Amino acid sequence: MTLTQLAYFVALADVRSFTRAAELTGVAQPTLSRQLRALEEELGAPLVDRNAREGPVLTPAGEAVLPLARRMLADSESARSAVAEIVGLRSGRVRVGATPSLCIGVVADVLRVFHEQYPDIRLELVEDGSQPLVRSLARGDLDVALVIVPPTGIDPSLHTTPILRERLSVASPAAGSAPSARGSMSIRELSRRPLVVPRQGYDVREVTLQAYTDAGVTPRFAVEGGEMDAVLRLVEAGTGVAVVPDLVFAGRPRLRRTVLTPPLFRTVALARRADLAPTHAVGAFRTTLLSFLAELSAGGGFPGDVQVLHRPDS
Repeated sequence: MTLTQLAYFVALADVRSFTRAAELTGVAQPTLSRQLRALEEELGAPLVDRNAREGPVLTPAGEAVLPLARRMLADSESARSAVAEIVGLRSGRVRVGATPSLCIGVVADVLRVFHEQYPDIRLELVEDGSQPLVRSLARGDLDVALVIVPPTGIDPSLHTTPILRERLSVASPAAGSAPSARGSMSIRELSRRPLVVPRQGYDVREVTLQAYTDAGVTPRFAVEGGEMDAVLRLVEAGTGVAVVPDLVFAGRPRLRRTVLTPPLFRTVALARRADLAPTHAVGAFRTTLLSFLAELSAGGGFPGDVQVLHRPDS
């Protein structure tokens, strides 16, 4: 059994096509097929049903092997990265995941600072919802991710560091009248306004709709779907109002912030796989992130109600 064979198998499992898997791994299709056959012969069981009507389908043996193969490939990559950094073959790589609202709020600035400090470390950014990011961490596709902590907690296979607690507030166009003369509003009052919500997969969407349910009211949707940036632009244009994290108000003078009562909060955590020691590059990213947040907090640079939960020296 070789890592190359496992990589071919994982690629086939991901795309469910021999042709596309061969393209993805950069080999000829016959080569990929031969290597997969050799892997199956060594394991003593077929991993793929090649005769399925919908294309290659994993057998029960294949389903059992897939998570182990992903972990072995991720571990080998971590080993190569760690050794390469120690012997100076390359300066490293950090694959960072973050939710769209965090990318808008702080991640872009953190990546800029990190690149200035470590220009030879390669940065890769994946923007997605918390649940897909957690799955990517578990598969080894990411090194670290900034995710939202759900009420039920995060996958115990991940090591998490809570770093921020931020309030969710109502965004409305600054050019129009305030949605409430008091400077605050309840979910029941909010339900009288047309609402803009992001696509499914956003934590803030789920929290918002759950708050409506808890209050016994029904949202009046103006627009559903889209990414966070689109939601903010729709609000700025006067299409409706939206419940958003306070961080996104930074640098958005066309948005007005109105707090919700009772308040809604969320916790942001920095997560990584617990069974893998972080590389030097990942450790440097963590330090840069925490230092940036601490300095921003000390300088009063956070919009709205945002609290730093972890310091770089703690």
